[in-house]
Amino acid sequence: MPEKLFSGIFDSGASAVSGIGAGEFLVCIAAALAIGMLISLFCMWGENCSKSFLIALVLIPAIVSVVIIMVNGNIGTGVAVAGAFSLIRFRSVPGTAKEIAAIFLAMAAGIVTGMGYIGYAVLTVMFIGAMDMLLTKTRFGEKNVPARDKTLRITIPEDLDYAGVFDDLFEEYTTKCHLASVKTSNMGSLFKLTYNLTLKEADKEKEFIDKLRCRNGNLEISSSVQESKFGEL
Repeated sequence: MPEKLFSGIFDSGASAVSGIGAGEFLVCIAAALAIGMLISLFCMWGENCSKSFLIALVLIPAIVSVVIIMVNGNIGTGVAVAGAFSLIRFRSVPGTAKEIAAIFLAMAAGIVTGMGYIGYAVLTVMFIGAMDMLLTKTRFGEKNVPARDKTLRITIPEDLDYAGVFDDLFEEYTTKCHLASVKTSNMGSLFKLTYNLTLKEADKEKEFIDKLRCRNGNLEISSSVQESKFGEL
């Protein structure tokens, strides 16, 4: 009787899924959960990740492992599973490239574990996790933005023509400047301008902003470290 609990109702024989017993199944799931926990710990190191994302990383390898065990060489079932997964969308806030890589690593670990290669799955996660820690520790790929490079956001009223209205001030206080974006606000009564610029002298930033305030009617102005990109991947 216990054996029948782990055999499909459409199986011709009394064996479990293509010869996989309940013991082996539980070992694979337990190993997948442990590997998912390891991936989650690697992602927590040096990063601020949400609780739901970390829990998902723990569960994804086990879920994928179950799917691979159930497919187990059945081509028709594999195609159906691939079609089902293609309909699933990640309904969340767009993640960073590193978070996407972590999800792919969790899925890969689940596939390898589901195929029975638990040792290879552990080695893969350990090696890639160690490389991730090394690259994070050495700040690989980070660029030092000079203090004079700024992103300036200026709010102006709709009756003020933004084309050239600040050109004389930009010429006086910056070495280079370009208008990155224009956005309307407050039912079109305001314009929000975003400039990427390089100041001639960093210590004259306040003087520069004060003159801009006189020009834009003392509306909101913000200055921040220059953004190298507006999206991330």
